[in-house]
Amino acid sequence: MERADVIILGGGLVGLTLAIALDRHGIASIVIDPADPAATLASGFDGRASAVSITSWRMLEAIGVGARLEGQGCPIRSIRVSEGLAPDGLSFEPEPDEGPLGIMFENRRLRSALRESALAAPLVSLLMPARPVRTERGQKGVEVVLADGRTVSGALLVGAEGRHSPTRDAAGIRPARWSYDHRAMIATVTHARPHGNIAYEIFYPAGPFAILPLLPDEDGSHRSAIVWTVRSAEAPATLGLSERAYAAEVEKRMGGFLGEVKLCSPRSSYPLGFHHAARITAERLALVGDAAHGIHPIAGQGLNLGFRDVAALVEVLVEGARLGLDPGDAQLLARYERWRSLDTLMVAAATDGLTRLFGIPGGLASRVRRIGLGAVARVPALKRRFMDEARGQSGELPRLLRGVAV
Repeated sequence: MERADVIILGGGLVGLTLAIALDRHGIASIVIDPADPAATLASGFDGRASAVSITSWRMLEAIGVGARLEGQGCPIRSIRVSEGLAPDGLSFEPEPDEGPLGIMFENRRLRSALRESALAAPLVSLLMPARPVRTERGQKGVEVVLADGRTVSGALLVGAEGRHSPTRDAAGIRPARWSYDHRAMIATVTHARPHGNIAYEIFYPAGPFAILPLLPDEDGSHRSAIVWTVRSAEAPATLGLSERAYAAEVEKRMGGFLGEVKLCSPRSSYPLGFHHAARITAERLALVGDAAHGIHPIAGQGLNLGFRDVAALVEVLVEGARLGLDPGDAQLLARYERWRSLDTLMVAAATDGLTRLFGIPGGLASRVRRIGLGAVARVPALKRRFMDEARGQSGELPRLLRGVAV
């Protein structure tokens, strides 16, 4: 029987980051995931890109993943928010000495760097692909039986399987959830003019339209990731457009300010919804990432919330180990629960509120939103608060998010 301190169910971006961070602090883990790495690392598996906040980047640097990603991400120097293509929008630009607001990475690059780091970590055991069929949690520890008959054991089980987490459901943790009746259309495009390292969030009545800067293509073409929100009923027809027609619709929503647009990736879509678990711990169990909370991509904070979970859980477990407590100790899990619950609820409520506010149709609602954006622009303290949120610098930060080992 293979044994480790922590068993992590889910080897996605958050699960692997947790394993690597634990390894850096002398805590052994086993990562179990049914997905075949050969498939998940293929270039066409996931065309999405993620905005990694500057605090999340500090953690990736601190645990050794940053070195593998150096030069592969596009810094976000400014964020511009507008109601449609109105010129009186809101611009967030940090001071030059503050560094970027975040860094845009293609998910496939994140996944590759994390897997390489995990394979090189002596205290990380990757069981991928492997399918768990039975899990038992008790006073003395945790056991997971795999489909091939192997059994692994540990002191703590971590659910990191995503928004449909079977581990969360088996523990009787029922999240509050609802659908926005929208789908996010994902694509990467090239455009004639440079993006200037600016991320755009343009709010239309049908939903937000985000333009996220990426590094140039191999031939030097300017590139951006597009997250185009459409009503669920319109998604099939939108996906069914020819490449040329789809690019023309994207260019229209951009207002043409980046010039001619061409598709340079496959298109995909996924449903948008909200879920938030009332509890993120149980006996010898902790939830991280989308297993604990799922939010609208309106503010690009979904992955960063998962990274904040990782940083907090690692700090709690490392400090507990120094006191002689095992990773599944109820006191440690209670501290993790307290630390993360308020932060995740506040971010989730804020993104849900923004989604609903900018989704109200009509001219009056549009004028109210413009007034609100103008008010933020005129109040430096309020604008700074929004920038701190974007950079992930609000609240009580775990040490890893400050770039410091626990």
